[in-house]
Amino acid sequence: MGLIEKIREKAQGSGKTIVLPEGTEERTVRAANIILGENIANLILLGNEEKIRDLAKQFDLKNIEKAIIIDPINNPRKQYFAEMLYEIRKSKGVEMNKALKLVEDPLYLGVLLIKAGEADGEVAGADNATGDVLRPAFQIVKTQPGFSAVSGAFIMLVDKEYGDDGIMVFADCAVNPDPSVKELAEIAVASAQTAKAIANIDPRVAMLSFSTRGSAKHEKIDRVVEATRLAKEMDPTLKIDGEIQADAAIVESVGKKKAPDSEIAGRANVLVFPSMETGNIAYKLVQRLAGAEAVGPILQGMAAPINDLSRGCSIMDIVNLVAITVNQAK
Repeated sequence: MGLIEKIREKAQGSGKTIVLPEGTEERTVRAANIILGENIANLILLGNEEKIRDLAKQFDLKNIEKAIIIDPINNPRKQYFAEMLYEIRKSKGVEMNKALKLVEDPLYLGVLLIKAGEADGEVAGADNATGDVLRPAFQIVKTQPGFSAVSGAFIMLVDKEYGDDGIMVFADCAVNPDPSVKELAEIAVASAQTAKAIANIDPRVAMLSFSTRGSAKHEKIDRVVEATRLAKEMDPTLKIDGEIQADAAIVESVGKKKAPDSEIAGRANVLVFPSMETGNIAYKLVQRLAGAEAVGPILQGMAAPINDLSRGCSIMDIVNLVAITVNQAK
């Protein structure tokens, strides 16, 4: 059984509720039918109910009857959610009339349902840009306690020689272009959480740089060393080392030579890159040149799991990301 199949199996029967704000989008409705059929999650679909039911009828999607459907425009609880949004955002200048309008936006209503405890997570992005998906999440759900940054990780399925039988986590590859030292430490801790919750591996975190154990001197290396120290303070149980070069992190013979006393060198399964630029380039190169499968991005550091799809996603991409979101919520 592959990793994705294991993730879906682990999600089944959890009882977690995921909100899909793009409820009238064809791929989303078809994915919802599979999710409900496999008991991966309970679902709330947002959008015009008649349109959703017409799509379900058109494609013979009988499981849609199991979903809760909420029309944000004609929502009988619109006032309730508007008052909630007003209380959250009034210090930022949001007035009640604007709040009443914003709760008609499925992306705002989706995160308000999470805030109200009526949903455990959200998946969107099939029909919306990343910025539009994340903006309400940052404003309403915000980051998890102890975290100031959100990051994006990929689970990489590579040659079985590396990581844990070919399973590795790369971060940040998607969200934070230039993390501070503190944010870099948070990315390390969050990536370890993702490795446990989603990839089901015991994380061994390598903080990557172009130096191993002081083999070079530069202020960028100093940032990685300090971030490693802070990550250990945040989670004293974390298995982590840095600064370390990529080859020393993942190749046992190189790791033994460059950092012989390290429990991480040569055995790392979580790679934390010093910037999103390096992480994004690395995962795409590994994906294309090595034929690796990249699962993600998985958003980390939010107070509740909210994940963003590519607008070019497939139906199965949506199913799989909902399963990942359920496992994050668990």
